[in-house]
Order: sequence, then structure tokens, then C-alpha cells
Amino acid sequence: MSEDTRILGIETSCDETAAAVVENGSSILSSVVASQVSLHAPYGGVFPEVASRAHVETIYSVVDQALSQAHVGLEAIDAIAVTRGPGLAGSLVVGMNMAKGLALGSGLPLLGINHLEAHLYSIWLMEDEEEPEFPLLALIVSGGHSELVLMKDHLSYQRLGGTLDDAAGEAFDKVARLLGLAYPGGPAIQDAAEEGNSKAYDFPRAWLEGTWDFSFSGLKTAVLRQVRETQPDLKAGVEAPLPGLPIADLAASFQAAVVDVLVEKTLLAAKEFEARQVLVSGGVSANRSLREMFEQRAEITVRVPPLALCTDNAAMVAAVGHRRFLAGQRDALDIDVLPTWPLNED
Repeated sequence: MSEDTRILGIETSCDETAAAVVENGSSILSSVVASQVSLHAPYGGVFPEVASRAHVETIYSVVDQALSQAHVGLEAIDAIAVTRGPGLAGSLVVGMNMAKGLALGSGLPLLGINHLEAHLYSIWLMEDEEEPEFPLLALIVSGGHSELVLMKDHLSYQRLGGTLDDAAGEAFDKVARLLGLAYPGGPAIQDAAEEGNSKAYDFPRAWLEGTWDFSFSGLKTAVLRQVRETQPDLKAGVEAPLPGLPIADLAASFQAAVVDVLVEKTLLAAKEFEARQVLVSGGVSANRSLREMFEQRAEITVRVPPLALCTDNAAMVAAVGHRRFLAGQRDALDIDVLPTWPLNED
């Protein structure tokens, strides 16, 4: 089978409606992302019902635009890859139904893709760099996931550990709301932390020694307690920064605690499992402090995708689709979404 492919990718796992066309698993011919940030900002997080409705309203135009920008029609596509899970059930269904309809009407193969696996393959979309070297130690760190995965070869994974409660991205969102910062919390805390002292508060690090798991719930609670010392009448999140609250120092100290644990545990795992390189992907991988800390501490190469490929997008779904298509995967048109689908070892 020829390795030349053009895959149409569709991504609707959470609050981004995305479609892309990728050639040979690495060349992005088009990538369109319709963000819902403004819709969810008033809630301080993703509102599932709002997300699924927005996907319904935009999915057709996003897919049409991706094909148009790539200057191809469905007759030039080899397969349709769509996020099957994990994610919000209502959001996943919209993308899956769009993909099924296109596959049924065109006769093209349908490929259900794991969203976590897709984040890993964002690294293979960096055409100007050499391909990553196996075995790889991968950190997937996003709004809903903090996972350490040993990647032995293409499509071969060993999950080492993951979040036990709040993922790093969730913690960023919740702490941002505590501090009266904007949604999404990651960029807001990063910007606020620029003027802060990261050592102003000695927030806890949950090392969970003996495991490769993560926990950020206790850290979030520690920030809440510190905020309440300054604002004793605070009952919940606020809509704007509170007067007298040391926002910059709190943001910087919280960010430092998250980054410290993510970097240290990832590099320890890389050493333990003799990885040749480290991959960091997912929305939180866009964090400047995280990138800088990996650069400072790592003794092996650390690969991080460009900012446009850190957050949810369909190009990474299509990149996995390329590998799955060549491996012979073909899914039936009656497959269902899997909102809690883990990244299993193959």
C-alpha cells in the first residue's frame, strides 16, 4: 500500500470545531478551527450544552472551508478521521455524525481516532524538524488530561500514569476564576504571573512518590485558602480581580508549582524508561514557563509543537488517521463515540 495519503480530519471533542486536510501524515494542507471561547467565558469553563449546539451550527462550514483551503474535494481524500473520544459526549456526536455522513455519501473509509493519541501526533506535523526518535516519553497535558505515556513505536503505547483529580488545565481554569482572571485560565494566569514573584507563596507539590500520577486538587485548595486569608468573605469565584489581592504573586507561585511537578516527574520517567526524547503536547504545553523549565532541566531533547498545534485542532487527528489508515484500520459506520476512551497499549 502506498504511503501517500490525504486525510480529512474532524475534531469536536470539547469546545473547538475543527477540520483539516493533511498529506502523508505531516504536511498540513489546511487547518480550520472555530473557537468557542467567547461563548464559555461567562461560565468560567466549558458549558457542554452550549458547546454541542455551537458545533452543530459551525461543523458544516468548517469542513467545507478546510476542503476549500486545501484545494481538494472529497474525491481527492483517502479517508476521514474523526475524534471518537475522549471528550464531551454531545460534542463528540456532532463530529462523528458529520464524518459518518461524509463517509456514507462518498464511500470513503471512516477512522475513529483517540483524542489523546492525536495530541501526540501533533509533533509529527513539524515538517521542518527531524522525526522524533523512539522510545519517547510523552506528557499530554491539557484541560482534561495530564498523562505520562511511554511511546515505543508508532501506535504503540504504555500508559505510566495520569491525573487523579484535577488535570493541570482544569486547575489553571479554576484558580484563574478564584483570582478573578479571564477564561481560559492558562493564558490569563501566564500573563498575570509575568509581573509576580514565583516564590512569594510556598504552595504544595503533590509528588505522589512511587507512582507516575498527578494531583493538583490540593494545590488549588491551597490557593483558595490563601485568597480567603486576604478576602475572608469570598464564597466563590469572582468576575474581576479583587482589590488588595496579590494577583501576580499568587498566579506566579501557583504556576511554578504546577510546572515544577510536570517537568520533574516527566524527566524522571524519561530517565527511568530510557527514553531518547520527550514529547510535550496538549493545550498546557503552550505555557511559556513550562517550555522554559523543560529547556533548563532536560538532558535529552524535548519536543513541543508550535502554539497553533498545542490546543485542539483537526490536523493532529488527520496525522493519526494517516498512520491508522496505513495500518489497515477501517471502522464501521455504526461506531459510537467513547467519551471516556483511554489511550490503551497496542
